[in-house]
Amino acid sequence: MTSLDSFEGSRPVPAVILFGAPGSGKGTQARLLREHCVNGPHISTGDMLRQHIASGDEIGRQSRDMMKAGRLVPDDLVNRLVQARIQQPDCRGGFILDGYPRTVNQATELYRVAALFGVEPSVVHLLVDYEKLVARLSGRRQCPVCGTLYSSKTNPPKVAGICDRDGAALVTREDDREEVIRERLRQYDLETRPVLDYFRQVGVPVVEVEGAGAAPEAIAAGICSNLTQQGRATK
Repeated sequence: MTSLDSFEGSRPVPAVILFGAPGSGKGTQARLLREHCVNGPHISTGDMLRQHIASGDEIGRQSRDMMKAGRLVPDDLVNRLVQARIQQPDCRGGFILDGYPRTVNQATELYRVAALFGVEPSVVHLLVDYEKLVARLSGRRQCPVCGTLYSSKTNPPKVAGICDRDGAALVTREDDREEVIRERLRQYDLETRPVLDYFRQVGVPVVEVEGAGAAPEAIAAGICSNLTQQGRATK
């Protein structure tokens, strides 16, 4: 990492880490938390990697085959992407991390950076049954133009297969095919769940929230209430 000098001498920077298996609703919750209780950007490593893949640059070429197979992108590459992103001026008041860290090595690096530069992380763990996740993700479709995600059950387009915003034909993302989803969940169990144990060991607050069975807005309200109690809400 180069520097986070822009954070030095300022008040602690709250970082909300949205944690959960693929399809647990992290993106939806990030949007709602930004609206109601957290200042700063929503930083999704998945979105950043897909942008690099679409651009065809070296990072995209390195990531494409691994993501298509449901495997995790190497820690060093993801660490560099996130560390560069959180140095941007819009992160000075706080930020939300979605999809990072996914391994203990990534978590260790994030905790090191946080301790050095006054970032105060807290973890929100969204819990959803895996079979529900497989059904949810395999039913997703995305607009290749604007990136909007649709679900056949919970958020269908007005016209089947067509984006409401720009009329483009919706597509299935490579990482939303069922065999890839199950591989991603297997990788999550092996590599990512141990990150929760690490954060608890080093004293980062971890709150577990049911990510299904209630409206997203109700789930977000509960998360905001918890962040307020921790002193981590910024709105």
